[in-house]
Amino acid sequence: MYIPAWPSLNPAHFVQPEEHAKAPFPLNITGNNYFYVARNGIYHLFRSLGFDKGGTVLVPDYHHGNEIYAIRAAGARLRYYPVRKNLDVDLNVVADLCKQKPRVLYVTHFVGWPQPMAELQALCRDKGILLIEDCALSFLSDSGGQPLGTFGDYSVFCLYKTLPLPNGGVLVRNNNDASLDDLKLRTCSSLSVAARSVELMLQWLRMRYETAGRTLFALKRAAGQLLKAAQVERAPVGDTGFDVSAANLAMSPLCHLLLRRFKYDAIKETRRRNFLFIEDRLRGRAALLPRKLDEGVCPLFFPLLVTDKEKASRALWSHGIESVEFWNHGDPEARREGYPAQFLREHVLEIPIHQDVATRQLEFMADQILQPGICMSEAKAYAG
Repeated sequence: MYIPAWPSLNPAHFVQPEEHAKAPFPLNITGNNYFYVARNGIYHLFRSLGFDKGGTVLVPDYHHGNEIYAIRAAGARLRYYPVRKNLDVDLNVVADLCKQKPRVLYVTHFVGWPQPMAELQALCRDKGILLIEDCALSFLSDSGGQPLGTFGDYSVFCLYKTLPLPNGGVLVRNNNDASLDDLKLRTCSSLSVAARSVELMLQWLRMRYETAGRTLFALKRAAGQLLKAAQVERAPVGDTGFDVSAANLAMSPLCHLLLRRFKYDAIKETRRRNFLFIEDRLRGRAALLPRKLDEGVCPLFFPLLVTDKEKASRALWSHGIESVEFWNHGDPEARREGYPAQFLREHVLEIPIHQDVATRQLEFMADQILQPGICMSEAKAYAG
């Protein structure tokens, strides 16, 4: 069995009619900037806000790193605030830090769950601080019926984490800021976009026909080596780091086409159903994060607490399950031993529950997850 970490691309999307249902936020509004990757949008946003001349941004100590590198590359100074084990920001600490008059509070909605936005909005209004939402992990989620990404002055989305796209990030300006209207972006190499698109389609094939898909993957890797030898521009997604020289890459035209062909309500419904299936199978038998799937949340993945991430990831991959060691490192300046963020970095493993995962695959994954030596004990998970 083969279960990829990210959703795969059904070739039928290239020929099927466009969907006529209303597109979800932020795809249903004009004035957005579409970038190859979300970190490009973050960089240009902070440059447009004048951080090349200085200024402080409050950012979570639990983060990927790409967003941090992009903000720092724009010239900002960073102050870290703690994230709790349940993935909520520590409101008391944030409130104290806001007394020091930072220019921006940068808030991440983790795995699809919303942060306490009413409290954070009120805090930012009171202190005159810009509020920016990082929705890279929470496309299609809402809070109280209001889409995430609509609470702050700005928000940023990473589309290819939720959708089978070769690239795509969106910067949203909720305050109608026109400073980025004339941004000059360039398109990436068509070969680079095609290579990632083919990989996503091969994942779709391999999920259904393992032997044929594995063989084609080997051929695709060989083709990739030829492109590398020919020095064809390759712009990766899902990597770690920030390259200023690639900051002006736009989302590819192919992604704009595909965005009109997805059934977004079905994607959200399937992700929620798959999440609840795994949660039901593991409840009481494995340590889980102290969060429930509230109405409106579209989960990006199932956050499994494991004793040893590398060992657990290898064990699952030996059975064809592609997990992700979620956010192992981040910015070294944010590392603080004993803090919840460090616990999360050491123990959260990303389990796929995306729209391509079928019930039989969920059953198989649950059985493998419950094998001895993978799941973390509840006593260790909730200690301290």
